[in-house]
Amino acid sequence: MKKVAIIGLGHVGSTTAYTLISKNIVDELVLFDPKENIIEAELNDLMDGQMEQNHQVRLIVPDLAELADTDVIIFSAGDITIFEGNSDRFAELNLTKTLVEEWAPKIKKSGFKGILLNITNPCDVITQYLQELTGFPRERVLGTGTSLDTGRMKHAVSKDLNIHPASIDGYVIGEHGETQFVAWSSVKIDGVPITDTLAAEKLASLEQTARNGGWITFRGKGYTSYGIAVQAARIVAAILADDSLVVPVSHYHPADNCYVGSPAKISSQGLIESLPLSLSDTEQGKWQQTIQKIHLMHKAI
Repeated sequence: MKKVAIIGLGHVGSTTAYTLISKNIVDELVLFDPKENIIEAELNDLMDGQMEQNHQVRLIVPDLAELADTDVIIFSAGDITIFEGNSDRFAELNLTKTLVEEWAPKIKKSGFKGILLNITNPCDVITQYLQELTGFPRERVLGTGTSLDTGRMKHAVSKDLNIHPASIDGYVIGEHGETQFVAWSSVKIDGVPITDTLAAEKLASLEQTARNGGWITFRGKGYTSYGIAVQAARIVAAILADDSLVVPVSHYHPADNCYVGSPAKISSQGLIESLPLSLSDTEQGKWQQTIQKIHLMHKAI
């Protein structure tokens, strides 16, 4: 039985729950939220939402004892309204660090032995704080990192060049925040380096379009949910299936002494291997900037 728990049933947590169910990724789903009426509503709505599916997911009311045999915990606790009027995920840290301090001891005490996947922002710092307070091995604590940002890059490139996103290989890396950047030296279209066909000015324009994508969604509806839910579900599916998927998750980089998003191979054991990219000198400079930003945020905890 494939069992997942979600802590935090806001827009992202609830959409992730529905995505896991609709894609037949899980057999059992445990839902946690501080608001009992939200839990009751989501349990009821999610049950209604799977009535015409052949695969029925067992929905479980919140019980910390259930975490002992849970395969993956998705940490998506937070309050998106804090982000309103701010352009930096740093704004959420004052609240989200207290949520980690509340939940990490509970998760540890439950006897949980699976993989902890964090979505909560600022993603890299909160992922590291979860690892530090739970004491779990670093390979068992991951963040969604720049997986969504990479998806947005592929969206921008595919739309501009009129090609299928599956034809695009490459990554956005760094902080899931303002200092992230596209490692254009890693991006290929059907195996051909994109830098061989597009000028630097065009690449800069595409990177800005990718950045703006999240803001278009946020300004219009006040939050983002579908994109990150799909990425989280994809990561969970890879863990549960032991797929050795390569995806840009937030994971610990010993040389930089912090969690940060970059390509890594993941499986049922969590992190198998970090896959470093051959960055240009300019990209190396951007990498150092993003590392400095993450360290600055971590010091604020």
